[in-house]
Parts: sequence; C-alpha cells; structure tokens
Amino acid sequence: MADWLIAIIMGIVEGLTEFIPVSSTGHLLLLGHFIGFESKGKTFEIVIQLGALLAIISLYFRKLWYLAIQWRNDEEARRFLIGLLVAFAPAVVIGFTAYGFIKNVLFETPLVICVALIVGGFLLLWLDRMKKVPVYLDADKFPIRVYFLIGLAQCMAMIPGVSRSGATIAGGLLLGTNKRAAAEFSFFLALPTMGSAVFFDLFKNRANLNFDDIGLIVIGFVTAFLAGLLVVRFLLDFVSKRGFGLFAWWRIIVGVAGLIGLAVTGGF
Repeated sequence: MADWLIAIIMGIVEGLTEFIPVSSTGHLLLLGHFIGFESKGKTFEIVIQLGALLAIISLYFRKLWYLAIQWRNDEEARRFLIGLLVAFAPAVVIGFTAYGFIKNVLFETPLVICVALIVGGFLLLWLDRMKKVPVYLDADKFPIRVYFLIGLAQCMAMIPGVSRSGATIAGGLLLGTNKRAAAEFSFFLALPTMGSAVFFDLFKNRANLNFDDIGLIVIGFVTAFLAGLLVVRFLLDFVSKRGFGLFAWWRIIVGVAGLIGLAVTGGF
C-alpha cells in the first residue's frame, strides 16, 4: 500500500474515532499492527492527533475565546474553567507517573486493546439502556464533584482500547448528566488532556523524532482535522437522538475482529 494512502487512512481513522467512544488509540494501534505501519519515533501517530484537536478549537473557538478573555469577570466562565482543570488533574498525575508502563507495555499489547474494546462496548450498551433521569443538562454547570469524578473516569482511557471520550461520557452518564452534556464536556476536556499528552509525547520522544516524511505527516494532520470536524459537528445531535448503541456494537465488532486477526497471525 502506498505511503500516502496509509497516511490518509490513518488520518481519517484518527479524526473519525477521536471524539466518539470507540478509542482512536486502539484503532490506530490495531490498524498499524495489522498493516505493519509504524513511523520513526511514532512522530506521525503523535502529530496527527493535533489535527483532531484543531477541529475542536475551530468549532468552539468563539466560546473558548470568551472563556479566555472573560474568566476574570464572569463567575460562570471562571467556574467552568476550574471544573475543566479539576477534571484534567487526575490524568496529569496518573499519566506522568505511569507513562513508561502505559507506552511500553499496554500500547504494545494488541490483546489488551481488543479486550478493552469489547468490554467497553458492552458497558456502553448497558449505559445506553439505563433508565436514569438525568440531573445535569448543561456541561457548563456540573458540580465540582462531578467534574472531578469524570476526570477520574477519564484515566481509565490510559488503557488503550478503553477510549478517552467513552470513559468521560460513561462517567458523566453514571453521575447523572444527559447524553448531550456528557459528550460536549468530553469535547472540552479533550483540549487540555490531548494537548498535554501530545506535547509530553513529543518531549519524551524528542531524541527519536523524525520529520523526514513531513509530507505524510501533513497529509495525516489535514485528514484528521477534516474528519474530526465532521464528527464534532454532528455528534451531539446524533447521540441526543440515537444514543451510543451504534458505537457500542462497532467496538465489539472491531474487538472480535482483532482477536480473530491475532489468532490467525499468531499475535497472542
């Protein structure tokens, strides 16, 4: 397969899966494993995540700009920013202390990814059918306790295949948010979480970074941005009307297909 085509496919997969509860990391790692793709120093895989992140920034730019300039004067804006920081804090602590184990063990074990995809799929199905009246309908107005607990739930996504958005959405639903608010807060929490993870990855791998294939990196970045833009633009309305069942079954199918692939290729 041509390198440019691999770059497009990987970029589309990153953008389409980053903000829906199916695990972009799990998809990229499994895809790379089965097609035999891995860039030098994982530069490609790290940088294209910024394309997906840019999609969030572009769509929510007006709100982000308002938060940036009005947080001192607007108590509600200041409270939401504090909530974001509180939710982000657990990922900083656990991600920093367990970085080596996550990258060198969990990320190198496709079996873990497949099992996490399947288990997470069944959990999403259960949550989607759970009869619970939501208490919190606005992502800007969760109690600080709820922000913190959603942040703790997000840390489960350090296991590849769990899904960062899936963990935060599941945490929100269990804590009494509605589906739309849970998904929207997951978007905002992606900004500090993904941003810091990408730049920390770049720093930790700085000695091995290789930009010789800058053309492929640009292709992957742009396709991840465009695919992410499409997902973020339509996801909130989709989950509000149809829930997460489609994503749950997709996780299960991909996880089972991955297990079959590992069995056939002797990858266990």
